[in-house]
Amino acid sequence: MRTRTLAFCTFAFIFSTAVRAGAVDFITQVKPLLEGACIHCHGAEKQEGEYRMDEKTFAFAGGENYPEKTIVPKDPMKSSVYWMTAEAADSPDIMPPKIHLTVEQQNVIKAWIEGGADWPDGVVLEEKPHIVFKNSILPLLSKGGPFSDADKDILRLWVEQGAVWPADFKLGGDEPADDGSLKDNAVLIEKMRETILTTSTEKAEGDMKDYTSEIPKTGVKFDMVAIKGGEFLMGSPADEAGRYDNEGPQHQVKVSPFWMGKLEVTWDMYEPFMITSVPRNKDGSPSEALAPDAALVDAVSSPTTPYVEMSFGMGTKGYPAISMTQHAANKFCQWLSAQTGHYYRLPTEAEWEYACRAGTTGPFSCPEAELGDYAVLDPTEERSGYEKVGTKKPNPWGLYDMHGNVVEWCLDQLLPETYGSRTGTAMNPFEIPTQAHPRVARGGSWYDPAAELRSARRLGSDENWKIQDPQLPKSIWYNTDAQWLGFRIVRPLEVPDLKTMELLWNFGRIGE
Repeated sequence: MRTRTLAFCTFAFIFSTAVRAGAVDFITQVKPLLEGACIHCHGAEKQEGEYRMDEKTFAFAGGENYPEKTIVPKDPMKSSVYWMTAEAADSPDIMPPKIHLTVEQQNVIKAWIEGGADWPDGVVLEEKPHIVFKNSILPLLSKGGPFSDADKDILRLWVEQGAVWPADFKLGGDEPADDGSLKDNAVLIEKMRETILTTSTEKAEGDMKDYTSEIPKTGVKFDMVAIKGGEFLMGSPADEAGRYDNEGPQHQVKVSPFWMGKLEVTWDMYEPFMITSVPRNKDGSPSEALAPDAALVDAVSSPTTPYVEMSFGMGTKGYPAISMTQHAANKFCQWLSAQTGHYYRLPTEAEWEYACRAGTTGPFSCPEAELGDYAVLDPTEERSGYEKVGTKKPNPWGLYDMHGNVVEWCLDQLLPETYGSRTGTAMNPFEIPTQAHPRVARGGSWYDPAAELRSARRLGSDENWKIQDPQLPKSIWYNTDAQWLGFRIVRPLEVPDLKTMELLWNFGRIGE
């Protein structure tokens, strides 16, 4: 880590030295800045103020709300591409308007223009994320390597955009110095675990019973169903109608006892986690330091304010929450655990299929001809949205909407060859994610025909689930285009160790 950080700092020094010397290269220094800061609003698809700058001819021509010449070679003060970046932070003219360029980045553009604003013929700019140290780089430095390909792309863009390192940030090990405030970190989880060990009095399967709990912050109640441990045949037989190759071969799996939510997580439960009065950084941490004795739940990272109405008009009270990323679902589980004194998480896909089948072996946990009585689905491609949870019949173990209504997040990475690699009886199998996609979601939804609702069906997440997300980098909280995606919670009988808790509540950001 220190070697990598030293390399980045060295690049930043070389970068700033080149600017002071006036030796600014368009391709390696200016182009990355313009791509990260400008093309989102002034590219081929969108031209704010009727100004386009992804190609040289357009960039030098100006636009409706800009001076006649936005780039005047050798005169940066007459070039709005420069002077608008150097405006005061509260100026209505400052560009880019939300994430401003640093003085060092402004000086790169200034030096480029002073040197004649050379733009090689044929070079076209493409929109790239504007990398901000606190939002994108600090989390990577904090978790350390090995870095995924997506992580490396972010680091590369950061370096290309000048490797901006905040002046007030000091690397103490791999994290900033501790100011004593309560944070969403291993210390918080250790405190939570101590409470959970004290509160969770059930020690054996025989102690487990169905129960109703209440979320202290909101008074919203939710029901948990006790699921005994056992073995089952996971996957689908080769002759099952609608089967996908990644559902086989069938193999024997054993799972430990756990409780599972009787219903999918509803907006009543989820919205108070999603929308709070606490100002948040983009990573979900409070933007102001919390007192060391603050409530544990207040330190748990929560979503930034959503940019659209997240039920998309389909209803909230009693309806399933939708369109969250796996990271958001994981952090909800931590938020819930911090309040209730019980350890909640997403189910593994083995736990999910075991509970969905509820002792059955066919495509569904009910007779296929009666599926409409048990599942909210769309056999005729006419349905326009989900239904309230629990409106259909439950499966044999008392769980509602395991087939249909909304697809449900599981913990695992979806690896097509996983099943074939398991031998004997697999005990609590779980594939720890190492990349952003695909990750497992199960059960089918209101948007799907019957075949997609089968007990063995494995759906893999995709980056297209957030195409309409306007945030750059893409939001870690919302999958705006997955309006059929939700989750339900489980509580394992055995409370895991500290490292497992920390991993399962936080790995959702790997590869994002």
